[in-house]
Order: sequence, then C-alpha cells, then structure tokens
Amino acid sequence: MLRRFFHALLIATCLSIPGVHADNQRLPTYVPALNITGTLSSVGSDTMVHIISYWVVGFKRIYPGVQTRILQAGSGTAPPALIEGSSNIAPMSRQMNAKELQAFEAKFGYRPTEIRVALDALAVYVNKNNPLQGMTLPQVDAVFSSTRKCGYDEDLRRWGQFGIEGDWKERNLSLYGRNLLSGTNAFFAEHALCKGKYKDGINMLASSHDVVLAVSGNSSGIGYSSVGYTVGGVRSLPIALKPGDPFIPAIPENVYSGRYPLTRYLYIYVNKPSKQPLPPLEKEFMKMVLSDQGQATLKNNGFLALDAKTVQEELAKLE
Repeated sequence: MLRRFFHALLIATCLSIPGVHADNQRLPTYVPALNITGTLSSVGSDTMVHIISYWVVGFKRIYPGVQTRILQAGSGTAPPALIEGSSNIAPMSRQMNAKELQAFEAKFGYRPTEIRVALDALAVYVNKNNPLQGMTLPQVDAVFSSTRKCGYDEDLRRWGQFGIEGDWKERNLSLYGRNLLSGTNAFFAEHALCKGKYKDGINMLASSHDVVLAVSGNSSGIGYSSVGYTVGGVRSLPIALKPGDPFIPAIPENVYSGRYPLTRYLYIYVNKPSKQPLPPLEKEFMKMVLSDQGQATLKNNGFLALDAKTVQEELAKLE
C-alpha cells in the first residue's frame, strides 16, 4: 500500500487524464509543514476506504508523530462520528442530507465544511459473459426498484425481457446492491431510481468490493458499485438516459463531461468553526489530498482526479 502511494507521488507530473490533463499539471505540490501531531480519525464511506487508506498512509509517512484510525462502515456513519468527535475527517460518497446537517448545526451552531476530493461514477455491472450491450436509465430503475418512477412500463425480472435469446431468455436476474448505511445506496436510489424504493429480495452487501465480486461469480448477476472497484469478471453497462439515446459508457471523458448519467463527487466533511481556519492536523491532511500527489493516488485506484479550478475552490474552504 505504502509503495503504491509513493509511486503515485513520483509519477504525478506524468499522469494524463482525458479532459483535464492540462489542468491537472497545475495542481499545487504539497509542501510539508512543521510539528504536525495528533490523531487523524476517519469514519465513513466504504467506497472511499482504499483511497483514504493510501492518503492516510502517505500522510503518516510525512508526519510519523501522527496517530491514525480508519473505520469504513458506510457514509451513514460519518455524520454521527463527526458530531460526537470520534472522527475529525468524515468521508462520504454522497452529500449530507438535511437531517444530518441539522443535527450537526444543532450541536455546534454552524454547518460542517464539505470538501470535494474526487470524481467517481456508479457503474451497473453484469457478468463478463452476459451479452447485453446496454440499458436505459428507466430500465435500470425497473430492474432495481418496486416503484418504477423513471417511467418504464414493466417490471424487469428476466434477461429475456431485454431481447436476449437462447438459454438467457428464461433466466432470472440476480440483484446485488449496497446496504442502508451506504452513500452509494442513497445516491443510486435518488439518481437511478428517480427517488424510488428498492425491490425486496436485492442482496444488500456491506462493501462495494463485495457487490462486484458477487456479480463476477454469478452469470445472471447484476449490481451497482463504483467504477473504482471493477474486476476482470464483470462488465460495466453503458447507460442511455432514455430510449433512442446513445448508450454512454462510464469512461473518464464521459464522467468529466457530465454525459455519463451516474457521475458523482466524493466528499470529506470536517468540523471547521465559522470564520476560522481548520486546525493544523486536518488542514495539512486536506492540503495533501488536494495536491498533485494526493490526486495522482486517485488515478492508481480507479477514481478520477479533480481539475485545477475545483481544487482551488476546495482549498479556499480550509482558510
């Protein structure tokens, strides 16, 4: 893990990401500060656990006196931990909802500071042997939801309903998704299910990695997870917004342009009092995350780096 992080540091200036390579070359280089100590505790998103781990390991290498702790039980655990003070960085794969923001503000008198740290896309995965070429967003909704709020006219439960013939025609879909603490679960419900309700019988798994592995091992499987968790036994389906539209694959240029419909930011929330800078420990960690070194780590782990304009906007929030 450590070796991969510092390999990313060495190649940061050489990386080229479609759509933002010119901007990425202008990201700030992290310059270590002096006398940073304390405990850096991260509680939150499972989707982000790998990149948080690389960032934390790299930060501890720079500052050996810093103690670290990482707990990845899902984005829903991040706001309570930040409110209770059991974490000082709260990674989330979705934005805090109104109830969570209100609970934080009720205790502190101000809202938490939201910092965008990466780009991501949710992919709809099928087994590598599945012949289906793509889905519309209403079809995705009809696969995973009981409400079909995106407008598809029938419930989709068999692969033959997509026009697949042969021994696929009567096969039932095996559905995999994330559990209720997951920010990915909440984001997918809002953006892929048109704020609808999930079907009963979906295999709700504890981690993004588990979803992709389950689909990899089940030829009839279909599930949703971050593109950062792609493995060899699955394919991500291109998605069209509606029937007749082109299918858009979840590749970097479509994510950066916003054409891919399930694109999202990943966030870290911190407790920063109004009109005050972040404490030095959290501030230096976030500066490293938003540097060319920290953003290069994303490329090595399947996520997408921020462009220079977004990085500058997020750095300004630390002051």
